[in-house]
Amino acid sequence: MNTACLFTISAPSGAGKTSLIKALLARKPDSMVVSVSHSTRAMRAGEVDGSDYHFIDTALFERMVSEDAFLEHARVFDNFYGTAQESVEKLLESGRHVILEIDWQGARQVKQKMPDTVSVFILPPSRTVLEQRLTDRGTDDPTTIERRMLAADREMSHYNDAQYLVINEDFNQALYDLECIIHCQGMTLARQKAKNKTLIESIPQEKV
Repeated sequence: MNTACLFTISAPSGAGKTSLIKALLARKPDSMVVSVSHSTRAMRAGEVDGSDYHFIDTALFERMVSEDAFLEHARVFDNFYGTAQESVEKLLESGRHVILEIDWQGARQVKQKMPDTVSVFILPPSRTVLEQRLTDRGTDDPTTIERRMLAADREMSHYNDAQYLVINEDFNQALYDLECIIHCQGMTLARQKAKNKTLIESIPQEKV
């Protein structure tokens, strides 16, 4: 059994998912990594191929779909996005925990293909707080915020799909909770036996 674990982390826009993941990686840069998705959309100014996304054309994306190369994939407006299974498996083989920052639909697809995946959902403390956070960004007009809230409601309605639920009311507490979840998954009996095989095999087994 691989000692590394695959995590999906889902949340509505404005719940703080991206900030929490960045803070988590800053704390544990050698033990975990975020998987880079494939995308057919055009690269934006300042983006780096292989870091922000693996930018590919539609023909290659469709071929990868036909070859069942993705753990999950979706069409968003006129572009396609997907998580390559081979990429995730190579990261896991390196011994690092792998995080997929993904919506509930993608998390469900990943779980179907890799049942050992650990799913986490992040919620804001209230819908009112979520709306205020979106407003405080200062990047969207009221109509866009209303549209984002409708999308957030749809996303939040699937919190029950996850194995773990983190409420991001206090950022530091939410970060601690998320870190505990990831740490505990590495301490399961199966993973500890795989990690400490020599020790385990040296322990006499009592016959009952």
